Amino acid sequence: MPSILITGVGGQGTLLASRVIGNAAIREGYDVKVSEVHGMSQRGGSVETFVRFSKGKVQSPIIDEGGADILLAFEILEACRSLGVLRRGGELIANTQEISPMPVISGQAKYPEGLVESLEAMDIKLRTVDALSLAIEAGSPKAVNVVLIGLLSKSLDFDLETWRLAISESAPARFLEANLKAFELARAAG
Repeated sequence: MPSILITGVGGQGTLLASRVIGNAAIREGYDVKVSEVHGMSQRGGSVETFVRFSKGKVQSPIIDEGGADILLAFEILEACRSLGVLRRGGELIANTQEISPMPVISGQAKYPEGLVESLEAMDIKLRTVDALSLAIEAGSPKAVNVVLIGLLSKSLDFDLETWRLAISESAPARFLEANLKAFELARAAG
């Protein structure tokens, strides 16, 4: 049963990402459970969403410590904060974008340095990407979430058309073209 933790900062589109992944899994014949968003999604705070799916019955969307097969991180510090949920040898797909949390913005703390290097030394499969650059190339900085879905799609054995349909059904119509382009750019880059 694949278990995916999506983590990021409020406003990055983690909820849309969980909907796309859930819709794709349903189209592929899986039973799917998606958690509610945890955190301060409206205020730029940390956000976590769980997505679990299986050919059998999924009882709960919640993923225990060390239970996630994949950690899909929309921001690099949030990736580090959520590492305890990723199983040993699991896969971390991380956007290298840095979004300063409130203590950094207010001058009470400094944004940690060397996060990617620290992750590279761990017993995980790591893929990093500058998702914001690819999203801008696709036509919308809001497409960071779909860039990450494009990378994730390479780790899940779903038909490409399933992904495209799930994006089309979930994304706002005015952003559909940019989202589909972001998905394709990520597939090509990853």
